[in-house]
Amino acid sequence: MMLHGMAMVADTVADLVAAAPKDDVNTDNLANWLRGIFGPLFLVIVGIVAIFFLFTREITRFVQFIVLAIAIGVIFYYPGLIQLIAKGVATALGMDPNDTNGG
Repeated sequence: MMLHGMAMVADTVADLVAAAPKDDVNTDNLANWLRGIFGPLFLVIVGIVAIFFLFTREITRFVQFIVLAIAIGVIFYYPGLIQLIAKGVATALGMDPNDTNGG
């Protein structure tokens, strides 16, 4: 009886594996989709915290928070910018940014 149940489970698993889609997962637009969801949420949170700092008259913390929020926003909305800046700095220092040997 137990062997019959195990055979049924094995057949069911084999059917599920055979019926699974053969395509790979498509993640081409995943970053854009995540930016579309978390971007507005990030802006709302930044706005609420900034308003809190302004109403409590903590101008120093407000300025620190805005600078940090701008830095995070630039990284979030323009992720290729960090790579571009790093390559520019490497070129300015006389290093080859395409060298994969580390030197």
